[in-house]
Amino acid sequence: MTDLKKYHCILWDWNGTLLDDPWLCVDVMNGMLKERNLPLRTIDQYREIFDFPVKDYYVTLGFDFDKEPFEEVGLEFIVRYNQRKKEISLHPEAKEVLKEFRDHGFRQFILSAREQQELTQETRDLGVFDFFKGIYGLDDHYANGKTGVGIRLLKETGINPGEVIYVGDTRHDAEVAGEIGVDCILISNGHHTEERLLQCGVPVIGTLKELESLLLA
Repeated sequence: MTDLKKYHCILWDWNGTLLDDPWLCVDVMNGMLKERNLPLRTIDQYREIFDFPVKDYYVTLGFDFDKEPFEEVGLEFIVRYNQRKKEISLHPEAKEVLKEFRDHGFRQFILSAREQQELTQETRDLGVFDFFKGIYGLDDHYANGKTGVGIRLLKETGINPGEVIYVGDTRHDAEVAGEIGVDCILISNGHHTEERLLQCGVPVIGTLKELESLLLA
């Protein structure tokens, strides 16, 4: 990634990248684990094992899908998460950075594994909806992956993939970027540790402000 000036469009991941929600994911999941007499996890342990597809992550935590289907467990998590989502805020510099990129003429979109209607409502509630030219989420709650959504985004918008940078916080984001043919930068203050992100072979930064420094320098 040598010519940082070639980017005119940013695809943003939502959870963990702009939205500071890993702590809530841990808290909600620990409540579910406790009820099933499964080991609780710290935030550091979570960031080491959380992954996509999330069904595999649930298996790592000890859920037995022979006893209760993944669809039921996954929905239980979403219901509990949504009951507390008003407790979540954006990363401190998120709104400022989104405004700065908009003011510099970048087209900004969200590409997320969050359910579409909930995702759109969250951006409205947190006052950032108007920064985006489009918001692309999934049509269910099970976070199976977002490659197909990313392909649809590029097709519907007609954006040149060579002018796009995808900003995320997990290894899955790097995989999605590769599959849809765009470059990627990962931020290490979300759902995966810096060590895991460095294995992806793409640039890794610590904060959103660092992204601003890179692309607007």
